[in-house]
Amino acid sequence: MATLDQKSPNVLLQSLCCRITGKSEAEVAHQFQYAVRVIGNNYAPTFERDEFLVSEKIKKELVKQRREADAALFSELHRKLQTQGVLKHRWAVLYLLLILSEDPRKPSSRVGNYGGLFAQALPRDAHSTPFYCTRPQSLSLGHGERTAALVGSVGTSGISSLGVYTLNGPTPQSLLGGQVPPSAAGAAPTLGSRLAWALPISSSPSALAPPSARLPLGPPVPTARVIRPRQDADLTGEVHEAALVRDILYVFQGIDGKFIKMNVQENCYKIDSKVVLCKSLRDTSSRLAELGWLHNKVRKYTDARSLDRAFGLVGQSFCAALHQELKEYYRLLSVLHSQLQVEDEHGVTMCTESSLTLRRLLVWMYDPKVRLKTLAALVDFCQGRKGGELASAVHAYGKTGDPQMRALVQHILCLVSHPILNFLYRWIYDGELEDTYHEFFVASDPNVKTDRLWHDKYSLRKSMIPSFITMDQARKVLLIGKSINFLHQVCHDRTPPGKITPASKPADTPKDAAELLSDLEGAFQEKIDAAYFDTSKYLLDVLNRNYLLLEHLQAMRRYLLLGQGDFIRHLMDLLKPELARPATTLYQHNLTGILETAIRATNAQYDNAEILKRLDVRLLEVSPGDTGWDVFSLDYHVDGPIATVFTRECMGHYLRVFNFLWRAKRMEYTLTDIWKGQMCNAKLLKTMPELSGVLHQCHILASEMVHFIHQMQYYITFEVLECSRDELWNKVQQAQDLDHIIAAHEVFLDTIISRCLLDNNSRSLLNQLRAIFDQIIEFQNAQDSLYRSALEELALRLQYEEKKRQREEEGEWGVTAEQEAEEKRRVQEFQGTIPKMRSQLQILTHFYQSIVQQFLVLLTTSPDESLRFLSFRLDFNEHYRAREPRLRASIGATRGRRLSYI
Repeated sequence: MATLDQKSPNVLLQSLCCRITGKSEAEVAHQFQYAVRVIGNNYAPTFERDEFLVSEKIKKELVKQRREADAALFSELHRKLQTQGVLKHRWAVLYLLLILSEDPRKPSSRVGNYGGLFAQALPRDAHSTPFYCTRPQSLSLGHGERTAALVGSVGTSGISSLGVYTLNGPTPQSLLGGQVPPSAAGAAPTLGSRLAWALPISSSPSALAPPSARLPLGPPVPTARVIRPRQDADLTGEVHEAALVRDILYVFQGIDGKFIKMNVQENCYKIDSKVVLCKSLRDTSSRLAELGWLHNKVRKYTDARSLDRAFGLVGQSFCAALHQELKEYYRLLSVLHSQLQVEDEHGVTMCTESSLTLRRLLVWMYDPKVRLKTLAALVDFCQGRKGGELASAVHAYGKTGDPQMRALVQHILCLVSHPILNFLYRWIYDGELEDTYHEFFVASDPNVKTDRLWHDKYSLRKSMIPSFITMDQARKVLLIGKSINFLHQVCHDRTPPGKITPASKPADTPKDAAELLSDLEGAFQEKIDAAYFDTSKYLLDVLNRNYLLLEHLQAMRRYLLLGQGDFIRHLMDLLKPELARPATTLYQHNLTGILETAIRATNAQYDNAEILKRLDVRLLEVSPGDTGWDVFSLDYHVDGPIATVFTRECMGHYLRVFNFLWRAKRMEYTLTDIWKGQMCNAKLLKTMPELSGVLHQCHILASEMVHFIHQMQYYITFEVLECSRDELWNKVQQAQDLDHIIAAHEVFLDTIISRCLLDNNSRSLLNQLRAIFDQIIEFQNAQDSLYRSALEELALRLQYEEKKRQREEEGEWGVTAEQEAEEKRRVQEFQGTIPKMRSQLQILTHFYQSIVQQFLVLLTTSPDESLRFLSFRLDFNEHYRAREPRLRASIGATRGRRLSYI
């Protein structure tokens, strides 16, 4: 005997038929021919529809056997199986399990019912439908073991999958399409007998007859069916429940029935009050009719929004999700309609076990009603929203403890958020923003010029930021795309975005979007962070390498903030003759030449040529009476990418600080000249003892001014500029993106503006300080006038003594009486001017000290702690405190606060 491997397929198939039926080869000839036709047929049915119907039938059978837990388990496992790609033909496997679950020993076995139930879904030539079977070991499982054998992952269930697993069989025992096998009443059937009765319903007894007794092959001959008409009401006029069931099925689709119609005034489906109907049926019908109202609400929204192009891609995705849920709902209604049609064709009454009733509909439609309620409430909640705002509404509505509602909303959210994630990935990987309907949370202003691209062109639409995206993530998304466009349009960098940051897999499908939404703090955050760090790092490298951003920051400190001491001092020495002239007589080209001379003569010459060529002279607006000191200013030209950091506002702040520092530096320069004049003229004027008191007064006032200016210079240079610059430099070194540098630079400027008394809150302090500066200039003028008069008097006295000595050497009288009288008169006149000089200095001193006292009072009451400490240094020996009672009170209160802190 040949081995099993050596047998032909036909021999193996014939042996299989014999083994299944338990008959000899001669007796299974017709079954063998049928099996050959099935195997050789290429017909491929629509497995999606058939799989749904088979699964619903399995769940119905389990519920009928009071195995609701198994039905629920099967529903969950079936959904898991649908998400797996293990089985290609799931319908065939489910159909086989359904057939095998029948027990042929029971006389009530309804094997033929399956063919009757799915007659509409299967092709007419059922004899050509392929026959599938599972692995041999799975055929030996028991009833409960086969149900639990399906394992997979949880999937998304539609409306129909929630409420139909309790569906009872639509066909009574009398409607069986096949016949009970003879062996059903005998001993326990074998596995072969079960598979034999799993043949399609069209395999009628004639197919099991000998070949000579069977009709020739050809298209099936349709048989006429006798449809028994139903009466909608009985003799008393009361409407039958069957008529209400038929009306309810129409109402489920939003169609008015014969007895149940839409009431426009009350916006609900109602039964006409004239209809004779018992209260229980009327109440049950009203409860069921709510599904039609919910269906209409959802359908009206989708119909109105589906054709609205302005609703955007996100809105269309929302409508598509609603359509998908309605489609599942319609599939459920199609099953109910087909069962009702079978009952109508065979005249089944409402009293049978498997017929449709209002109570059964109420139970079966419970879960679909819950889902429709969720959709209707979601539609109301999303009215007037679009784009990211719509996604936020859907996301917020999914925060519920009901797992079924949460799964439904999560599924809709995946579809709705898919366009947003596509927008996001195109923006962060390509810098492209094609948001025709303004749905994305990044907005672009096409009217903004290139020089303001970073600051004004792109912004966040906060209302369109989905609630599942944090503000930090949205800010990073904005910076990523903005950096890419800044590199291309402003820096003219032609590096492809793919080389800056490698693009990861985008959300091509809603399934990919679901994976990202399920891990917002993991994979999604990693994608954003990776693109953010790569793009920002590359942009900062370009700015520092190609455009010398850090060198420009240092140049601002050295030149506009007077950090290059040798250059500033030499420039001031060269400019002194020019700046002492009236402002209207200055020419910018002369000052530019002096600036270049100062650069070549100091260490500034070793700076980068790119920096030196940007340094220039600027003359401010001239007011009547201004000198060159009042209108002179250094300038620094910025353009290109660095103008994004050094904006016009920032350069305006730099000019304000420069003018303040230049004036303070001038005071230091002036006091140096005053001290030099005092030191140089001290010995010369020793011969004029009448000036000793005035000169001593000048020395005391000059010392007060020097102490004040030195303390102010220390405060400005070290506590304000150097400390702020060190903080700025640390922030710049740690900056992760250009916005961090811009923010740190703005904080730096705001700090020095406020602490240099240039902000609006310090206007009174600045006015007092400028008055002190003016008093220093007045003192210089008074002292210069004093020294000029004293030196002229000294020159005349020396000339008189020299003439007297020469005449004595010639042997003549030194002076005549007239000359001596003239000399005495002149000396007396000079001495008469000394009290005037003394009084002028006293007035100047008193006015200066009063201004300083007012300045100290304002400092001690300032909210800035550094300014209060400055007041202690300016009055370290309490000289001004002894003169000003308010100052004593203020300082005492401040010290009291300090002690309380300690």
